[in-house]
Amino acid sequence: MNVFAGVGGGAAATEAGTAGGGPVLLELTPHKIALCQLVHVFAPPAQAGDGPGLPFPFESVAHHNRLGLFLFTLTRSCEDFLEPPLEELLRQLKAVDDLANDWLCGQLTSNLTELTSPDDLFNFFDKLRGVLAAPEGAGEDDVYLDPNSQLGVFLRCCILAFNSMSFEGVCHILANLVSYCNAADASYDLAEDEDYDTEMSNLMDVDIGARAGIFDKYNQGYAAESHIGESSSALTHAPMSLHDFDDANALKTDDGPTCLRSRWQLEAYLNQQADVLEKDPSSVPLNSFNATMTQLQTLAPELHRVQFLQYLNALCHDDYVASLDNLHRYFDYSAGMQGLFTRSASPSQDIVVGKYESALLCLGNLHCYFGHPKKALEAFVEAVRVSQMNNDDSCLAYILGAISNLLSKIGMSNTVEIIGSPYSLGTNIGLGTPLSIQQQLLVLLKRSLKRADILKLPSLLSFDHLSLAKFDLKHVQRPLVSFGPNASTKLKTCPADVCKNLRLSSRVLTDFGTDVLSTSNDNGSFSTSWLRNLSAASNSWCSSSTKSRKLQKNDFDNFYYHAQPSPIPAPVLQLAGSTYLLRATAWEHYGSAPMVRMNALVYATSFADAASQSDLSLAYVKLIQQQAVFKGYSAAFCALKLAEKKFPSSTSSHIQLLRMQLLHERALHRGHLKVAQQICDEFGVLSSSVCGVDIELKTEASLRCARTLLAAKQFSQAAAVANSLYSTCYKYNMQVENASVLLLLAEIHKKSDNAVLGLPYALASQSFCKAFNLDLLEASATLTLAELWLALGPSHARRAVSLVYQSLPMILGHGGLELRARAHIVLAKCHLFDPNFLVSKDPYAVLDPLTQATEDLHVLEYHEMAAEAYYLKAMAYNHLGRLDEREEAATSFKEHITALEKPLNEEDSLSY
Repeated sequence: MNVFAGVGGGAAATEAGTAGGGPVLLELTPHKIALCQLVHVFAPPAQAGDGPGLPFPFESVAHHNRLGLFLFTLTRSCEDFLEPPLEELLRQLKAVDDLANDWLCGQLTSNLTELTSPDDLFNFFDKLRGVLAAPEGAGEDDVYLDPNSQLGVFLRCCILAFNSMSFEGVCHILANLVSYCNAADASYDLAEDEDYDTEMSNLMDVDIGARAGIFDKYNQGYAAESHIGESSSALTHAPMSLHDFDDANALKTDDGPTCLRSRWQLEAYLNQQADVLEKDPSSVPLNSFNATMTQLQTLAPELHRVQFLQYLNALCHDDYVASLDNLHRYFDYSAGMQGLFTRSASPSQDIVVGKYESALLCLGNLHCYFGHPKKALEAFVEAVRVSQMNNDDSCLAYILGAISNLLSKIGMSNTVEIIGSPYSLGTNIGLGTPLSIQQQLLVLLKRSLKRADILKLPSLLSFDHLSLAKFDLKHVQRPLVSFGPNASTKLKTCPADVCKNLRLSSRVLTDFGTDVLSTSNDNGSFSTSWLRNLSAASNSWCSSSTKSRKLQKNDFDNFYYHAQPSPIPAPVLQLAGSTYLLRATAWEHYGSAPMVRMNALVYATSFADAASQSDLSLAYVKLIQQQAVFKGYSAAFCALKLAEKKFPSSTSSHIQLLRMQLLHERALHRGHLKVAQQICDEFGVLSSSVCGVDIELKTEASLRCARTLLAAKQFSQAAAVANSLYSTCYKYNMQVENASVLLLLAEIHKKSDNAVLGLPYALASQSFCKAFNLDLLEASATLTLAELWLALGPSHARRAVSLVYQSLPMILGHGGLELRARAHIVLAKCHLFDPNFLVSKDPYAVLDPLTQATEDLHVLEYHEMAAEAYYLKAMAYNHLGRLDEREEAATSFKEHITALEKPLNEEDSLSY
């Protein structure tokens, strides 16, 4: 396979190729000449009659193959946009050549030194022809380099580039070869030759630092209008590595020429930097990155994706003006024809996402990120129209995902139309019934799913199934025709549909493995990682002892393959991993704690390499929340410290919110209301419209504010906040959150001794939980309903205890420490308040639940509920006449009441 197809030549190569009668695929540079020298050693010209043995100086097949792998990675790596200097090449080669006592390094420098004239270069490339050609009389067992292999194609491109050069171009290569060698060895210089003609002597006498005229002549091909297949190589000075952002503005000070890599490697390098920005934007400094990208853009003006990277960088660093400017410049200069950073897994998926719809998609995401939902919606509406008109299914999939994000995270009112009547769906579909925003989204998702199925696009199918699973999780699919004898009366979500879509989504890995894994999928990441591991190994060898050097005879000890990337592309792994993350979220709703932990662990362990920092931190958050619910705050804060080391709170909003949630919960349990109110104020700042309009964060802030007011016994204010929150959730169709808000209203009325007013809210919350299959929350609502009936008087104790027994299996099987303790306390209260129940006949029916409750509440440091448990325990002991145990329980009750009413060291609640 011609892996260099589409990799064009630079200015000199283009000019030379035109003179030679055709375009040149690669520009010849000193670094490529050095690689050709090594390929010549790796596969010397075959001679008729030679045996099939290894060429000199290789001692084993493994040693020979190691050099071949090294040469392969050098032609495909994308760790930098510049070719490495000779000094770096020799250092890497020394690690590979350790078994031959650095013979390859000496041979390479010697051969480069011998290239002192155009005739020497001609003879060298003439010898390279023998590497690719089988000698006359060669048998089937003779080994020679396959011309269609990676190294064979590389040699053919270099030979073609040299043959297409003019004499001036050859002299230019020689001049740069001198500088290339001098940068590594000051003693090396061009040898004197009496046969040089006057023109060549004058050229070589020019100072290396004053070759601007020659460079300008051979760099004219970098005009913006150059063809997309042309190379991005040029002989210019530029920073050595983009990974060292602190030195990005510093230019090289040595005399060695620095050349841009091939166009393919530059594209792979930019894709790699885009992945870094996606996974960990905090590791990329804003100004240094922009400075380096500006230098790269100066060297290669046709690389418009540099501007797209600058847009992503400004977006990740919350710079609205710069991100909008770079986005406009990218689509203005390139017209979006280069597309986005789509790294498809198969030819069937190789659809270029570009043009107008991509610009609208990026613009909508930008407004969505900075909290402008109306502007984002306008851009998405237009993008949907253009994508459908152009049959751009890939872009449509991303648009639908962006709309889903707009609805779920930012939220849109039910009165807003996703797509107006001039476009695809309109406000109705001929039924006279206006479509809600959720129904419009559902129709769009199903249309996209059908189109992806017809076109056999596995990634798009996986994405659509994920979106449908997310939709089915939080929305009841009401039929468009809601009247007549055939109208459906089912008004519940269907967990089976959610699980079905999640299973179908995860099939993307199976489809990828059967259809695509056998095809080439080299994007340069393997070669880049291999070279980095080689550098790390060579550095460790330099400081190793003689004993450790003996271990180098084992080929598997020389290189560390544990850090090599997966052969499956990152986008495919991200889709497959998203199914497990969404499974964990679904089981959170349904109330199965073991399934939440299992799916979060699978995601954190199996998909961590491909996951973004945001998604990976979300998996850690779910695991830490499980620790807090089932193990208490001590275990949760220990895990939080480890997570903060991996994800600094300044760069991970998930970790920051988790820390505030845990601190707020612990402050409420300890009775530290000032600390709780302080944290509520921080939530209010985070949910301010200045930082965006994340509707979930706004809901979280209002919910915690109401709970803080409830703990402070400010019932009217707490009810007002909860009622306002309910209106907001109803406006944005957040029915799952409505169940929690209704349950909170029932709690407020219960604690304010208005049990009659609390019953409707508890029943409504229970109905919502049944409709959305929120089993654990339904058990909690049933428990609240039992408490409300019990508050109406002892005559309702039988009904209350029946409700408690109804919810106990779910609570004891999946509930946390607080919910289990609360259930035990309510059960004991039902028995104690029942006039037909005698404690003396069955004391353990009361004492055992209370003992278990006190143990759980001690772990949580929940003073208010623990005081209630000890109070009931003292009552039970009093009925039994066990005075010593009664006094002990009363003492514990008094301690918890004192800690609640007179809290000490409240500032300790902010530390962990």
